[in-house]
This record gives sequence, C-alpha cells and structure tokens, in this order.
Amino acid sequence: MEKSVLTVFGEHESEKIIEKSRFITYSAHIESEEDGKAFIAKIRSKHSLATHVCSAFIADKTGNLQRFSDDGEPQGTAGMPILEVLKNKKLFETAVAVVRYFGGVKLGAGGLVRAYSSSASENLSGADIRSLEMCKEFLITVDYTGVDGVQKYFSNNECNELSVDYGEKVCYLVAVKKAVFESFKSGLVDYMQGKVGIEDGEEYYAPFHV
Repeated sequence: MEKSVLTVFGEHESEKIIEKSRFITYSAHIESEEDGKAFIAKIRSKHSLATHVCSAFIADKTGNLQRFSDDGEPQGTAGMPILEVLKNKKLFETAVAVVRYFGGVKLGAGGLVRAYSSSASENLSGADIRSLEMCKEFLITVDYTGVDGVQKYFSNNECNELSVDYGEKVCYLVAVKKAVFESFKSGLVDYMQGKVGIEDGEEYYAPFHV
C-alpha cells in the first residue's frame, strides 16, 4: 500500500483541569503494536500514582490495528472516545494516553466521555502532524564542474538531500516523493544535458509537513 497518511511526529504533552481532576495527555508516533504498548507503559511508569491511564492507538497505515483501554474507568467512557478522536482526525501510527488524577468530583459517564475526548482532541490539535508519503532514494553522480548546476536544480525542486560524498566525483544521496520521482529524474538529466549519473535506490515512507 502506498497511500499517504497523517501521523503525529515525535511526542506532544498537554494538560487541563476538569472538575478538580487533572488530565495530562500524551501523543506519539508509533509504528507497531509493540511500540504502542511500550509508549503506554512508559507513561504509566511516569505516572505510577495516577488514578487512571487510559489510552488508544492505531498502529498501522490501514487503520486495522486498533487498541484501546479504559483502565478502570466505566466501560466505554475513556479508551473508545480517545480512539474515536484518532479516527475522526484520520491519524494513523499514532498513540494517545490520557492520565487522570482524580480530584474528588465524579463526572458521570457523559462527563467522562467529554473529558477524555476533549483532552485527546486538544492535545492532537497542538501536536506536530505530518504526512507520511512513499519516497524513493537515488544516487546522483556528477563531475565537480557540474556541482553548481546540480545544487541549483535541487534548490528549485523539492527533495531531501541526505548526504554528499566528495571522491573522484561528487555523489549525492537524495530522496523525493515517489509520485514525482520520474519527472524529477528526467528534469535533472535534461537540466544537466545528460552529464549526470543516476542510480535508483530503496523506497520507504518519510514524514512531510502538511
């Protein structure tokens, strides 16, 4: 599957007080169910005295690998509402954990749903959201006389310059979105009047700003 998907980049923390209860929310990028469980375990360890650590995650790019936990809150009032926020925001490979320190005021089922939903939603609204898109790497080889031309082409065309090796010739390792790879490559060859070598490399998902 090579569709682009949205995900949280890095980790994000937020906090709010609702009826004297303290809700601390964490979100993070994950790439597997193991990552999701490890993230939640980390938050649980950090807040070992918390009343509840409720959570949800979507651990793949298809939305099929979903998990949630109410962690002692009434069934359906915490984990599922958090998961629904992830689904509504169309986020994948993302985990959210909401820590609650009980403040002495019971919220009721509806209040809990609103509290956990709003905590997750507000956190994700402030998180760094990126688009994961399939990219393709390739190696560009050019004589030293062509370095200025290649650099100018790079500056006028979106690409990630990963590394440069200065040897007998100059070798650039570059990645671009797969959707524009062929046009980028043919454009570079034309711009350099054929005086450039290009070797295809691996493909993978990479995060881009949205």
